[in-house]
Amino acid sequence: MVLGYRRVEAIPLKVRRIVEGENVIEVLVEAIKRKRLKLYDGDVIAIADKVLAFYEKRIVNYQNVHASEKALLLAKKYNLEPGFVQLVLDESEKVFGGVERAILTLTRGILMANAGVDHKNAPPGKAALWPKNPELLATKIRVELEKRFGKKLAVIIVDSKVNPLRRGTVGIAIGFSGLVPVLDCRGEKDLFGNSLKITFMNVVDDLAAMAHLLMGETTESIPFVLIRNAPINLTEEDMSDKVRISEEDCLILNSLREYYSSKD
Repeated sequence: MVLGYRRVEAIPLKVRRIVEGENVIEVLVEAIKRKRLKLYDGDVIAIADKVLAFYEKRIVNYQNVHASEKALLLAKKYNLEPGFVQLVLDESEKVFGGVERAILTLTRGILMANAGVDHKNAPPGKAALWPKNPELLATKIRVELEKRFGKKLAVIIVDSKVNPLRRGTVGIAIGFSGLVPVLDCRGEKDLFGNSLKITFMNVVDDLAAMAHLLMGETTESIPFVLIRNAPINLTEEDMSDKVRISEEDCLILNSLREYYSSKD
């Protein structure tokens, strides 16, 4: 991919199946060395959230989870397992509704199907949960990799999500460390000299989408993607709040709220 003057590279790192409790950092370092790759300042390591669920032992047997009355009702309505739905409720800040096999939730400030709780790439009868603290975990991995390789890096934890009225999944960064996630383009000029009024560029989710394209959703076994020469700004600062906005500032949520309130 050529982006401006940069030739951005995305290098998939295929590994064997990871078992619960295994040190994912060691697996990643082995994959980098096996491919005889050198890391450079500014490299981005994208990591699939599922391998981190195994790393943190966040794989749960939902068949043994006691389901509340609300979970039972939602499970029947959306054709999901009651214990699975209870995990979704436990991981959610808010539940909006759903469709067959998916409940729309707000979790850690992100609109997400099933609060990130996933049957996919988990053993039968079990579900994978998001990391307990994605930003903290991303920072832990980044710091360890920087010690190992002696370079200034960025780390992104990637999951998949759906966009309104669009079929299929795309990548999203549920946690990151080491980079400025959003570029403020307000006040910049476009090709015709117009001054931009509201435009921000979400760099971290763009990179997550690039990695997700290579990671895939089925049997690819590519939980790591090295992204090189991306147009990013490195930082040691915790910038996790820079990418989130409130429901009131969200074009989609606020507009839908206004639309349906006008129908009452």
